[in-house]
Amino acid sequence: MKITAALSGRGGEAPQLVELEQEAPRAGEMRIRLVATGICHTDLHEHPGRHSPQPIVLGHEGAGVVEELGEGVTDFAVGDHVILSGNSCGQCPSCLAGLPTYCDLAMPLCFGGKRLDGSTALCAGDETVHSHFFGQSSFATHSIVPQRTAVKMAKDLPLEKLGPLGCGVVTGAGGVIEALKVGFGDTIAVFGTGGVGLSAVMAAKLVGAKRIVAVDLSDERLEMAREFGATDTFRGDQDGLADAIRQVTGRGVDYTFNTTNAGAVHTLALEVLAMNGMAGFVAAPLPDKDGPWSPQMFAMLAGGRQLRGILGGDANPRTFLPQLAEYWRQGLLPFDRMLKFYPFADIERAFADAKSGVAIKPVLLMESQDDA
Repeated sequence: MKITAALSGRGGEAPQLVELEQEAPRAGEMRIRLVATGICHTDLHEHPGRHSPQPIVLGHEGAGVVEELGEGVTDFAVGDHVILSGNSCGQCPSCLAGLPTYCDLAMPLCFGGKRLDGSTALCAGDETVHSHFFGQSSFATHSIVPQRTAVKMAKDLPLEKLGPLGCGVVTGAGGVIEALKVGFGDTIAVFGTGGVGLSAVMAAKLVGAKRIVAVDLSDERLEMAREFGATDTFRGDQDGLADAIRQVTGRGVDYTFNTTNAGAVHTLALEVLAMNGMAGFVAAPLPDKDGPWSPQMFAMLAGGRQLRGILGGDANPRTFLPQLAEYWRQGLLPFDRMLKFYPFADIERAFADAKSGVAIKPVLLMESQDDA
């Protein structure tokens, strides 16, 4: 069938809307009619071409309705409402342990731009177009997805708001709840208050953290962090920042959660930890003029401190995403306050607003709200 999709790999600052041909779902796959898709920084980074082959349809925070089932699909029916998350094999030790974000085949399944057999679901005439980005390629009106990528949601939930749960929100909230396991009375500092960082702040409040420190360069985002539960906020460019954060508790914080790729912030996130503290990070530090970043190993050893990489919030999407949606329903995770909606045709403006920070979490609407 013919679909409209946003194609990366033909230049420009944002994907271009084009008409593509999409094949029918194969065994174990479904066709999803997309209602809305969030834009994540991974999409911004991949648009120029970094890990995935091009031309490709990106997008990995999709939400939509099951339209067609491939052979052998179980647990889903036409008409089901779903949100889409990353792809995984379902058979490796990580998948069997309920940790699909650490699937042995995560890179080829999420960034390979094709199925494992080398095929894609999209073409433009005789030109092959890469698909299956994170198992979905959801910058499109329709997507072919493996059933492991989809998570069924209650039909009374606002489907147009739910896509960001599949990546940005689960990375922040899951990072706090599932990976770091922040508990009642604990203390945490969150570096970077974009969509992931603000989700972490909300989750820290939800679990009853005693002190929640938020650090950013934007006064507007720091104000939002306070509204979401931050007890203390600091600008990232203030003098004596490490000492100021440590003095919030008098001994440092139990946990840090770093959403930035700045080496100096990675150093700071370790420096402000209390004894036996844990520093979680979701973005690797980029090399700077002094070369690759490296941690101060003696300080980590002497303080019993840990450095912890986190993908997808360490969460099992099939069980954790409905849990996050229920928290939202109860008013405990107001992530929708971060969302800014754009018609699909305005993807260029949405990309620009994501890059500039005008929008914390842009969401593309593939169809009108009357149709959704």
